[in-house]
Amino acid sequence: MQAPVRAALKSIVGDAHYRETDGDLVPFSRDATPLFTARPDAVVFPADTQQVSAVLSLAARYGIPVVPRGAGSNLCAATVALRGGIVLALTRLDRILEIAPAELLARVQPGVTSTALADAATHHGLLWAPDPGSRTVATIGGTIATNAGGLRGLKYGVTRDYVLGLEAVLPTGEVLRTGGRLHKDVAGYDLTRLLTGSEGTLAVITEATLALRPAPRTSGTGVAYFPDLAAAGRAVTAIISGGLLPATLEFLDRPYIRAVEAFAGLGLRTDAGALLLFGDDGEPDTVTHALARMSDACTSHGALEVTTAARVAEAEALLAARRCALPALSRLGALTILEDASVPRPRIAEMVQRIEDIAERHGVTIATFGHAGDGNLHPTCVIGSREDTETIARAEHAFTDIFTTAIELGGTITGEHGVGAAKLPYLSAQLGPDQVALLRRVKDAFDPAGILNPGKLGS
Repeated sequence: MQAPVRAALKSIVGDAHYRETDGDLVPFSRDATPLFTARPDAVVFPADTQQVSAVLSLAARYGIPVVPRGAGSNLCAATVALRGGIVLALTRLDRILEIAPAELLARVQPGVTSTALADAATHHGLLWAPDPGSRTVATIGGTIATNAGGLRGLKYGVTRDYVLGLEAVLPTGEVLRTGGRLHKDVAGYDLTRLLTGSEGTLAVITEATLALRPAPRTSGTGVAYFPDLAAAGRAVTAIISGGLLPATLEFLDRPYIRAVEAFAGLGLRTDAGALLLFGDDGEPDTVTHALARMSDACTSHGALEVTTAARVAEAEALLAARRCALPALSRLGALTILEDASVPRPRIAEMVQRIEDIAERHGVTIATFGHAGDGNLHPTCVIGSREDTETIARAEHAFTDIFTTAIELGGTITGEHGVGAAKLPYLSAQLGPDQVALLRRVKDAFDPAGILNPGKLGS
């Protein structure tokens, strides 16, 4: 980093919150996307909106790239500094500013974790609905920037459905406030929705006003085992078409079932071809009735076994099985490539079969889990060694075919992980060149100097 810039950055955030040694930069050279690494020139930890604004103004003046970052738990290389520059780590902005039960909302800074907000809401009898798999570390800023989904997406929607307003700093250093505390507000373009999911390419979020819900009185969970995923898919169709909207409807294929059981020892059936985790929340009688109907749908469509959790501890164990799917599979190799793609719900079984065919054709092993209720699948490839470049190349070709297939089936290259650098090569295939060109014009309007998270969306 140039001496004048270094001195200016230190004067903005303080010497203790500026990093540029090799040891300090290595952890910020990658996120949770394993095949992307790029070292920034410096990392700064601002304490407030004014410091964020000052850093961006300085970077714009010198033409230095800036990459906003939370916990770095994203899976699309959205926070890798592909062109060096400054990583703007927002983890010091970690205060819950307000919980307003009468308005069903919260105001938080971007460094607050999803779990911290959920716990704070629970104390007021409220629910923070977005539920990403990395919720214990995922920050609200990153959750908004990637429009994260999660296990409750079918019933409760995704992050964008809960963002009422934002405070954000433009790449020029200007501070912008969008939306506010109201659920109904149609004044002007909806910049709140535009910034939600923009992956740190348009502005840096420094505060969010978020909608909360009344917490459900109770919840219930069950598990059904099937001989194959096609049978599980038919059960999912029956559940949804029967007028139910489950809070949880997740699946694991056979490789994932076996990996989770070996990891957690929960007593899962490892002879099954697919596991369907289902559940609901709400009034006790409603939940009991919904679980019974979901159990019947599974039985009617070929389930080998259906069990509902008798106690809260059992329900939590079943949900833990789903949440530990990725770490369980990751134990099998040195490199885990987890992707996501979504297809219309009726085509889930077809998509999984196509994934299996693609894996066989390219000579790689791919296991799949996902959100059965909304068609979001997570094909995962585990590779024994990071030095096995041949297998890595075959895996990358396999995922190219998977994304192409998702588009062919009327789906998307990413349902919840985001585009980042990892999916950027496939974006035009889904959106078309005209829409990608429009994204670039929007990017230019927000970021005329092109300094904010370059090499990602709209770049």
